[in-house]
Amino acid sequence: MALVDVINQKGEKVDSIELDDGVFGVEVREDMVQKVVVWQLAKRRAGTASTKTRGQVRGGGKKPWRQKGTGRARAGTNRSPIWTGGGTIFGPKPRSYEFSIPKKVRKAALRSVLSAKLKENQLMVLDKIELEAPKTRLFMETVRALGLESQKTLFVVGERDETLRRSSRNIYEVLVLPTEGLNVYDVLRYDRLVLLQGAVPVIHERLG
Repeated sequence: MALVDVINQKGEKVDSIELDDGVFGVEVREDMVQKVVVWQLAKRRAGTASTKTRGQVRGGGKKPWRQKGTGRARAGTNRSPIWTGGGTIFGPKPRSYEFSIPKKVRKAALRSVLSAKLKENQLMVLDKIELEAPKTRLFMETVRALGLESQKTLFVVGERDETLRRSSRNIYEVLVLPTEGLNVYDVLRYDRLVLLQGAVPVIHERLG
């Protein structure tokens, strides 16, 4: 068990907490992490790119010139793919890029990135964040007190907190996620990971 300091929103140590080695102390499997990142990004692709074939391009009903005797190559339509304004050969069509990977792989990859954050001293445990109102200014005071104002930071809360979400949504460098939204890509995308104390047991239960 790794013992980690618990700090308050003023940046002061108030307690300590044990992190399960089965979640935060595993071997980092880069191969699994790569697979899950590709899977996540593939799921996000819109897949709406579309082109028209020669049969879908407007026009082209009349044969441009007679078959023989002109000295030019024979042509049956001015919407041939080799003509300007013609159809597209093997162009993209709307499709889904999504594929499936086992839940065990997804969990193993998440354990890997959490362990990597702890090993690289990029993980912090916060007891709680209390704001008087959902205001960006108030949330930024906490970010500055924690020394995170110049770093991209992912906050993970135990349950959905509308005040925190609204207070942080205008800050490009910050993302607040509930534990059910914790994912490999976002953990990698942000420099620092801040876990609220209430989120730790939920993560242990989900990944342990």
